[in-house]
Amino acid sequence: MTPNEVLKFAKEKGAKILDLRFKDFPGLWQHFSVPIHNLEESSFEEGFGFDGSSIRGWQSIHASDMLVLPDPATAVLDPFCKETTLVMICNILDPITKEKYSRDPRYIAQKAEAGFYRGAVEHRTG
Repeated sequence: MTPNEVLKFAKEKGAKILDLRFKDFPGLWQHFSVPIHNLEESSFEEGFGFDGSSIRGWQSIHASDMLVLPDPATAVLDPFCKETTLVMICNILDPITKEKYSRDPRYIAQKAEAGFYRGAVEHRTG
């Protein structure tokens, strides 16, 4: 889905809550929820701020600001929540540089996958 399609989907389904999910370095799910009206098209570029020092092994208290950037391709409704809840898996970013966070397991997996495919293409064309 595109960001615009996610907004339309959330409205059509009557979503009340947005749950933003990501994994910590040991691989445990972390998440926080915000009212769905906080989700705008700009949210897919600007993200949502959170305290990275509250995640084990991530940031120290003096450098704790981080961003979660929702991935619109992962948007689904959580069938187990009492209130209609839209869920998206997120990438973690530095709020100043907007660079992907090196300890984000999703980013690590994306880098590994890109390297694998790059190596496979080089092998076939080399």
